Amino acid sequence: MSVRELVVLGTASQVPTRHRNHNGYLLRWDGQGIMFDPGEGTQRQMLRAGVAAHDLDRICVTHFHGDHSLGLAGVIQRINLDQVPHPVTAHYPASGQRFFERLRYATAYRETVRLVEAPVAADGPLAVTDAYTLEAHRLSHPVESYGYRLVEPDGRRILPERLAAHGIQGPDVGRIQRDGVLNGVTLDEVSEVRRGQRFAFVMDTRLCDGVHASPRAPTCSSSSRPSSTRTSASPPTTAT
Repeated sequence: MSVRELVVLGTASQVPTRHRNHNGYLLRWDGQGIMFDPGEGTQRQMLRAGVAAHDLDRICVTHFHGDHSLGLAGVIQRINLDQVPHPVTAHYPASGQRFFERLRYATAYRETVRLVEAPVAADGPLAVTDAYTLEAHRLSHPVESYGYRLVEPDGRRILPERLAAHGIQGPDVGRIQRDGVLNGVTLDEVSEVRRGQRFAFVMDTRLCDGVHASPRAPTCSSSSRPSSTRTSASPPTTAT
């Protein structure tokens, strides 16, 4: 079973509260870990929520206001301290390159991990994997900002009742799936397209391809969430 889980590390804005840390979110998606907007204190929140540096494959920053990005320095250094065995890719607005570099090299440390800088300069796909396509969409904000959308590939579901109506059973089911046709019956006649899941991450309540975040909820929303998705509604939200 695929694992789909959103871990909320913080939902406060410019000033943290006693019970809410600065922004920080981790999306687990079929063995991949994507972190969004690591604000100040994110490294501590990861510890309290059971999120390891090894869980991170991508970091996506919507924009370079402090409450969405000041945690980058600590997260990047933790990735290197723990010697994460795989490359980690960072997506962020291209116009904020100088801010990213300042945060990446805020203090002295030993780089042990390949951190791939992938600045975003326009709408469109950022990465295509077997499990998802990651896209960027420009948002309206005083500084350049991008929302991110993760799109699962569309699939096909075989319908048992249609198979039975055409007398297809046993090994023939595999044959029609493989060849697309069997004895004049096409795959379309015994199946239907299953639309892949979509997950959109936007800062504040800005629009990202038709998906809004509620102003009273964490700044993430999913247009349709599979039954295997588990959302951590009340993870640690205070770093002390």
